[in-house]
Formats: sequence, structure tokens, C-alpha cells
Amino acid sequence: MNSNNEIQGYKVYPILHFRRKFSSGVTTYPKLSSLPDFGGEHHNGHAFLNSCSLYIHLALEQFHNEQEKILWALTFFKSGCAAKWSENMFCQEADTGVFPIQTWRDFEQQFRVYFFLVNVEADAINALEGVFYHQGGRMVDNYLNNFQALVSNTDYTDPQMLVVKF
Repeated sequence: MNSNNEIQGYKVYPILHFRRKFSSGVTTYPKLSSLPDFGGEHHNGHAFLNSCSLYIHLALEQFHNEQEKILWALTFFKSGCAAKWSENMFCQEADTGVFPIQTWRDFEQQFRVYFFLVNVEADAINALEGVFYHQGGRMVDNYLNNFQALVSNTDYTDPQMLVVKF
């Protein structure tokens, strides 16, 4: 994070008022849901990393150091290529005596390399330009949400083009 509260060009806002202190001195915290298991599917990578980051921000007092954040996230890597990636991390630690990822920032960077879509814009354009993209049996709301998500990943701005693609 730089001095302008940005991460990779995205504005970051502090999370405030999630703890409530009563006159008795007791502080309560929101009940946080557990994250779903992650199998390494690239289309779920961004959402999983966002969920991890949000949880860590909301429950920062549960993590005593960077290593605990990383190990906690790896507990959700239970299948697929994510489980293999996690296994490789522990094999490297066994070989060298040092866990290969030391900071949460390093974890995020490596996670992006291995588990984010390679070219989100190209994938979105291919979907919109393809002959198979249509509403089909989906509800209009679902189709519209999916369409808007695809368009947000492109540089399509011409209203006429958007109507044609819709």
C-alpha cells in the first residue's frame, strides 16, 4: 500500500466500526463466515483472494504474524491444483528449512500469478464476440449481471456496440 492508500491502482478504504464496545467494557466482534475451499480454478481466484483479504482485515487480531495469515489461507487449498501448490510450498520448506513465502504481500503476488485468469479482457471479448453467448434459459437478471460483468472487463464503451452485443 502506498501513501495514497492504493493497491495496484485501486483505492483502499479503511474498515471502521466493526467492533462494538459496551459500557461494561466488553467488546464484541462480528461473526465472520468461513471461506469456501479453493481448488485452484482461475475463474474463482480473484473472489477467493478478496475473501481472504477481507477476513484478515476484519479479524486482524486473530493473526499474530504474516506466516499465520498465509498458513490460514492455505487451509482452504484442499483439492485440485491449489492443493498441489500448497503441497509444493511445504515440500520446499522441508527441503530448505524456510517456508518459501514470508509475507502476505508475497503470498498475494504469487497467488495472482498462479490462480488469476491470464487475460480477463481477452476472455470477456471472446465470450461477447462468440456465437454461443446468449440468454438461453437464464433469467433476465442473471443474463444482465453476467453481461455487465463481461463488459466491465473490456474497453467497450460505444452504446450501439453494447446493444448489438446484448
